[in-house]
Amino acid sequence: MIRKALKILPWAGGTLACLILVLIVHIYLVTRPKAPDAHTRIMARMDIKQSLSQEDGEQVKTWLYSQPGVDHVLVNVSSRIAVFTYSPLIADAGDIISRCSQSLHYTTTRYVPSEADLQKGCPAMAQSLTGKIYHLFISKK
Repeated sequence: MIRKALKILPWAGGTLACLILVLIVHIYLVTRPKAPDAHTRIMARMDIKQSLSQEDGEQVKTWLYSQPGVDHVLVNVSSRIAVFTYSPLIADAGDIISRCSQSLHYTTTRYVPSEADLQKGCPAMAQSLTGKIYHLFISKK
């Protein structure tokens, strides 16, 4: 019985080492920085200082959709926030937001998360079961 276990142990250890190596290579390939290409999309948030009616929200949405490179827009009139995705090869969020402010005469700012917000990670993770388990075992104190 022990001899059989001693024969299996090197194979199991070698297989485990190969799987760990494949995992490391996979993580590196997936998370390495890449230059943007035609399929890259970036999400930007624009905060509007004035109150908005439903018609104003539709006007902002229509204007954002008309900008080159913008392919999806969401406008929440109650929170006065517009979120849009765009191609970084075609457009720049700062330029889009400043042109929106000039064209539609709204006071707009681009929301950029702080360094502390970036360290917290995805806001949805705080509410999920996986996020709670993660913070239970790997919490920074």
